[in-house]
Formats: sequence, structure tokens, C-alpha cells
Amino acid sequence: MKTPAWIALIALLAACSPEGPGKPPAPGAAGPPAPQVSVISLEPRSVVLSTILPGRTSPFRIAEIRPQVNGLVLRRLFEEGSRVKAGEVLYRIDPAPFQAALDNARAALGRAEANLPAIRAREERVRALLEEGAVSRQDVDDASAALKQAIAEIAYWQAQVETARIQLGYTQITAPIGGRIGKSSITDGAIVTAYQAMPLATIQQIDPIYVDVPQSSAELLRLNRRLAAGRLKPDPEARHAVRLFLEDGTPYPQEGTLQFRDITVDPATGAVTLRLVFPNPQGMLLPGMFVRAEIREGVLEQAILAPQPAVHRNPKGEPYALVVDAGGKVEIRPLVLEREIGGDWLIASGLAAGDRLIVEGLQALHLLRPGTPVTLKAATPAASPPPGSK
Repeated sequence: MKTPAWIALIALLAACSPEGPGKPPAPGAAGPPAPQVSVISLEPRSVVLSTILPGRTSPFRIAEIRPQVNGLVLRRLFEEGSRVKAGEVLYRIDPAPFQAALDNARAALGRAEANLPAIRAREERVRALLEEGAVSRQDVDDASAALKQAIAEIAYWQAQVETARIQLGYTQITAPIGGRIGKSSITDGAIVTAYQAMPLATIQQIDPIYVDVPQSSAELLRLNRRLAAGRLKPDPEARHAVRLFLEDGTPYPQEGTLQFRDITVDPATGAVTLRLVFPNPQGMLLPGMFVRAEIREGVLEQAILAPQPAVHRNPKGEPYALVVDAGGKVEIRPLVLEREIGGDWLIASGLAAGDRLIVEGLQALHLLRPGTPVTLKAATPAASPPPGSK
């Protein structure tokens, strides 16, 4: 088989080379240059930690309007969906039968009060005659009992007058709280019964308004441990301040407060409920609305933050970073990440203050193996502190 001419030519040139094929470079010859990288020196920062949790709004106060007497509704006196004030009359029930009952009780009270003077005078005369021996002791006892019965009858009819007056007052159904009233379940001319199951209407006070947020009990335990150990300190400037984000992601313009944490863990979700209070003068927040609340946990004084592009992951998904040691060589540091803060990662372990973290020159990542010497470029300013850090 004949050898092609171009292969023979390559072999001839290789044989004529002064170095010869496969000969290593001469001693002292320059090798490939060391990779150039830029680093930042990590410094601890004081960072305000916060967490964002989903939640729903609920009324600050809610009142279901029900009648307290039976009767015919003569008129509805409010406009559905409007704002009502506490004490404002909402419905008027026909007062005629209740007015008649009040008049009847007042008449009976007047009759009992009219009989009292005569009964008292008779009791006094009988008691005087007993001293003279003109009457028996039984007559005195009978007169005294009649006087007590007359006094009790007056007290009874006084209570009946008060009851009738209260029943008459219930014919005007008033708002127990101020707020926004919903739709009415009845119209004029409807018959209602006292304390019926179906409410006539519902009033909800939404300024201020509650936001109920579930928080994992495991997360709460972690937070309490960090506070107890002194790693996390309460923020004195905004200890209970809370920010809110609406369903479309826009921030709510007013800041709220954390009112309390519930002491019962929901067995179905393993979470405790946090109740927040927000002012709502414009009525932007409505009951049942889905929101997200940013709750400030505290201040982490010695936080180590690493830019996100400087944190890598191995094929198993485990995070690591590349640093330059004191000898100018590359070192791999396995990391434990806690959370994302702005454009940085909060490092739980793996990096410490003073470490030189490689942030540029990572396009030749396959060349940056442990122990590889590197050349440092001009220093790049550290990233600006993330939002919320001091």
C-alpha cells in the first residue's frame, strides 16, 4: 500500500526539526502563565435579618347583626356596602306591640303603687291596736304580710316596665361597631325572629386590619436558639416593625406591627400563627386578601456575606467557594449557606473574616484546581452592602 505524499512530507519535516519529535522543552524555558484572578477580602458586617412569610388579611373587628325581638321589619335604613358608625340605626321593627306592652306594664305599676299607702296605713293601725289588746297577733301578721306583698308587687311591675322598655328599644337595630357593612339578607316587610341563625347583615372594621401569618415551629425554635445564644440581637430601632407586599408584589405603603405570636402549634401544618396589625385608612386591604409579610428577626453583628457569582456547586449540588491562601494558591472551601440577602449569600460556615475570595477570573474555572498558583489582578471594590444591612 502506497503512503500518501502529504503524510510523508510531515514526517520529513519532523525529522529535520532541531528539537526532534516529542522532545521536552529545554531547562529554564517559560511554562504557561499562572491564571489571573481578582479577589475580595471578606469582612464581617452588621445585617438586619428578615423573613418573608405568606398570610391573609382578616377584619380587626366583625359583628353579625341579628334581631333581639320578633317582629315585622318596617324599613332598612342603610346603604349596602357603605360605612356605618357605632350606634347608627340599621333596621326598624314595628314597635306597636312593644309600645302596648310597655303601656300595660306602666298601668299595672301605677295600680300597685296606688294601693300601697292604704295597705301601709292599715298595717300601722293594726300594730297600734295590738298594744291596746284590741286585735290579735294574727291580725298584725296578716297586715304586715299584705304590706310586704304590695311592696313586692310594685317591684315586679317595675321590672316589667323595664323589660318592656328594653324590648321596645330593640325594635331599632343599631350597629354595635363602626365599619363597612355588607349586603342585607332581608328587605322591608320581612318577618324576623329573635337571635335567628341567619344574620341580617355583617359589619367589618378594616382600619386597622389584621394579617395572620403562619410560621414554622422549627423556624421559630431556630430563631429562639440564636437569640438565646446571643448570635442574633433584637433590633432596637424596629423591634416589631413589619412590611407588607400585596398580591401583585407591590409594597404596601404603610408599616405594621407584630402584635403577638400564638402559643399553639397547628398539628396539621406544624406552624404557629403570627398576628400583625396594619393601618388601612384607604381601604386598600380587604378581608381574605393574600399578602406576604416581611418580619424582622434581629441584627446579626458578625455576618459573613459572599457574592452569589462567587459561590459554585459541585455535581452533587453542594456549594463551595474558591479562595487564595497565604501562599498565593487556590483552595476549595465547602460552604453551608443560610439564606439569600440581596445579591449575596449569608454564609453559615466555610468562610471567615479575612479570607480572600475569588470573584473574577472564574471563566477558567477548570484551571483553578486546589494548589494552583494564581496571579492577583488589581483589587476590585467589594460589593455594596445589601438592603437592610447597616
